[in-house]
Amino acid sequence: MACNVAANDDNASSFYSAERNTITSVSDSSSRQLLKTVSDVKKLAIGDKTLAHESLDDEDDLMRTVPFVLSFDNLTYSVSLRRKLEFRNLIPWRKSEDPEIAQNEKPNTKTLLDNISGKTRDGEILAVLGASGSGKSTLIDALANRIDKGSLKGTVTLNGETLQSRMLKVISAYVMQDDLLFPMLTVEETLMFAAEFRLPRSLPKSKKKLRVQALIDQLGIRNAATTIIGDEGHRGISGGERRRVSIGIDIIHDPILLFLDEPTSGLDSTSAFMVVKVLKSIAQSGSIVIMSIHQPSHRVLGLLDRLIFLSRGHTVYSGSPASLPRFFADFGNPIPEKENTSEFSLDLIRELEESAGGTRGLVEFNRKWQEITPPASPYPNLTLREAIAASISRGKLVTGGESATIPQGGGNTLMAISVPAYANPIWIEIKTLSKRSILNSIRQPEIFGIRFAAVVITGFILATVFWRLDISSKGVQERLGFFAFAMSTIFYTCADSIPIFIQERYIFMRETAYNAYRRSSYVLSHAIVSFPSLIFLSFVFAAITFWGVGLDGGPMGFLFYCLIIFASFWSGSSFVTFLTGVVPHVMLGYIIVVAILAYFLLFSGLFINANRIPDYWIWFHYMSLVKYPYEAVLQNEFSDTTKCFVRGVQVFDNTPFRELPEGLKLTLLDTVSRSLGTRISSSTCLTTGADILMQQGVAQVSKWTCLLITVGCGFFFRVLFYLCLLLGSKNKRR
Repeated sequence: MACNVAANDDNASSFYSAERNTITSVSDSSSRQLLKTVSDVKKLAIGDKTLAHESLDDEDDLMRTVPFVLSFDNLTYSVSLRRKLEFRNLIPWRKSEDPEIAQNEKPNTKTLLDNISGKTRDGEILAVLGASGSGKSTLIDALANRIDKGSLKGTVTLNGETLQSRMLKVISAYVMQDDLLFPMLTVEETLMFAAEFRLPRSLPKSKKKLRVQALIDQLGIRNAATTIIGDEGHRGISGGERRRVSIGIDIIHDPILLFLDEPTSGLDSTSAFMVVKVLKSIAQSGSIVIMSIHQPSHRVLGLLDRLIFLSRGHTVYSGSPASLPRFFADFGNPIPEKENTSEFSLDLIRELEESAGGTRGLVEFNRKWQEITPPASPYPNLTLREAIAASISRGKLVTGGESATIPQGGGNTLMAISVPAYANPIWIEIKTLSKRSILNSIRQPEIFGIRFAAVVITGFILATVFWRLDISSKGVQERLGFFAFAMSTIFYTCADSIPIFIQERYIFMRETAYNAYRRSSYVLSHAIVSFPSLIFLSFVFAAITFWGVGLDGGPMGFLFYCLIIFASFWSGSSFVTFLTGVVPHVMLGYIIVVAILAYFLLFSGLFINANRIPDYWIWFHYMSLVKYPYEAVLQNEFSDTTKCFVRGVQVFDNTPFRELPEGLKLTLLDTVSRSLGTRISSSTCLTTGADILMQQGVAQVSKWTCLLITVGCGFFFRVLFYLCLLLGSKNKRR
């Protein structure tokens, strides 16, 4: 699956191999320049430093930059507000056409962006400033295509062309305000995993390592390369270094567009300056950097190229930092000498917002000021296709894109680019995700250790409490109690999986929002990584309890017992994983999981036989996850028809006659025999395993069918988990 763009023929095929870069004559000057750029790349690759550009004049030298120009015009975005429930709105006649009431009612929509326009190019940093609630993050989201198209009005173009969503995901990156990183990975490991995801499989691992090392130097975090990221419980890198790592994992593929939401938030002035300095170097490497920032210092302001000040969704200034003093001087509020320009501007905007007229005057003044301000110098007229193709040829976009020039009739050429939606095939993604998950698990052994301890302690307690159960009516009841508790414990133990995905949710959303990997790869990797631990826990629990309790079946019985325990762990963990895809909070997840598992236990047949469950609840019995493994272990234990559990006078064990002397019990048994017309002696078998299964109502489905159903439930919930991720993690505003 790939995004394809063709240059001179919209209907032409878009897939061409990078090896077919045969250069032919072209008719237009921009194409000639592009081919010279490609020629330069080839010369540098073989060590020839004589570039074709050296003979060009100044105008051609400007063309050599192959710039990208991002423009946005009249961006407008409104959200619906929930109307407050008021008593007068509940009375129909009070909702009448009363003009005073209608005038006082609050509107049901709020405009977050109101006709915002601007332009920036590669090599520049565009900063969006304003007070909290001014619309900074909303504008960044609008430019990064993180707002639903049906809600956002206006246009966003790159080199005059509207970007398709799939292409934008490949050539851009978005750095969130929060640092969403795995705490137990080192800086180098974090960036290396990002390289494995975003750089193509065709790129050797040695080249990926070189890219990571170069990026570490560019970010200025060489001293922290082997330090873990850290969290509240583990000491790691500093806040400024953490922010630079967050930027690094999103620029590992050298994107053309880089969006950042408050990259300096929570940092001291020195750390903030270092972060913006890194962004400046990224922009100068040929990227367009757009970020929101709250209140930049004087040093940070000196690194910015363009500013947009917002006030409640309106533009109050748009231009370069150098023009700010003249702008406010013309407005009648000159900036005092030695005053921080951005701080003065933001303070003035806040004062105007709190005044009666608001910032309407400043908005109107900015509109007129923009009209009389001379436009910026024109940019080279490259189409988006030519610019991206040249960018790929120069190695700027290394996410797997390929460019080619194909000769056409009449001296023209067809230029095509092929940019895959994902840099790697699905099996590479699964391998990388699994490796990262295993490494995280190894670095946090206490997580598995607690689960292992819970299984061992539970198994030990059950084995000692139900030690070597005898073959009697009491033994039957005790076996039923053991199975009921064991099955319920297994499913409740699976609840410890709740925090795992909830903690990774926002990392997953960040990585999949811009096609680092497929959602299906994450689901498959999540399942594969969980298998070894589930198999180990199942074997340990089965080994402790099977022979300790004295269960029946021998080696084959033990094997099936292990399988059904594993199937129970598998279906339980899959069910919990599915719920974590629906419920975003840990505590809420625990409450829901415990409640639903309680209902599963209630209707499973442990406490009430299926034939005793009311008809209007019987559907829940067949939906219960506990029903099938419980019936399977019962059949595994009581399937031997030659084994007798109640003989002769043992029939009185669970009756008031159990305290009578043995001789009197034999007399009673003889009386019952004569009444029934059959001979019942003290050795006559009265209850077999088949009788117990019939009493429990579990003879409808075989134990192997129960095993398959339990395993199938695990896969079913994994599919539901995938659908939750597919439908619920679009990461876009409505």
